[in-house]
Amino acid sequence: MDFHDSDAGRRIAYEFTPGTSPAVVFLGGYKSDMQGTKAVHLEDWAQATGRAFLRFDYSGHGASGGTFEDGCIGDWAEDAQSVIEAVTEGPVLLVGSSMGGWIALLLTQRLADIAGLVTIAAAPDFTEDGFWADFDKGQREAIMQDGQLALPSEYGDPYIITRRLIEDGRNHLVLRSALELPFPVRLLQGTADTSVHPDRALKLLDHAASPDMRLVLVDGADHRFSDADCLALIESSVEEVIARAEEDA
Repeated sequence: MDFHDSDAGRRIAYEFTPGTSPAVVFLGGYKSDMQGTKAVHLEDWAQATGRAFLRFDYSGHGASGGTFEDGCIGDWAEDAQSVIEAVTEGPVLLVGSSMGGWIALLLTQRLADIAGLVTIAAAPDFTEDGFWADFDKGQREAIMQDGQLALPSEYGDPYIITRRLIEDGRNHLVLRSALELPFPVRLLQGTADTSVHPDRALKLLDHAASPDMRLVLVDGADHRFSDADCLALIESSVEEVIARAEEDA
């Protein structure tokens, strides 16, 4: 494991596998880390095929510095951009899982050379369309007055939703204005996902503009999207996007 110190003063833990271009970059979800099943599986695939690969922890996540509750979408997008630009060379293929799908969409508008994009249960704008939209009046008042709100999570400790997370999220929404993705895009989504409804994937498909974008719905797959079939689909989708990008080069 290595560490990158960003210009913003945040220490980001990462693992980089050298190899052929484009480098595949895995962007994890909200409160997830780079030790997750999908990230490690893709690293194993990259090492077996000689492909450059980067996985990392946002600040406040995993082995990186900082406190989770202090972070927000803008910070985590900056973390991702900083470590990608510091560690990789040439084009990158972004693989974004859940919140990482939102981060990846932000990065497509910031990074100089994107070969393609694969999202897994992408959750763009979830702070506004998920958290805030679902809060009742009392919860909204609590988060504005107290600065945070604890929500139960089926994945372990409660989610601490902060006022800063909500307000910063509004500065980084991607489904309210034109979203140009001029490269191959594959959107993967499980129909049994209770964290990110399949309608989200349909909305992204309808909203974004790409010359080669496809949505794959997997019947019965949940938000983890980590069984053997789902992992194989992620792998084949990455390979397909690389092949299409090379055809278009």
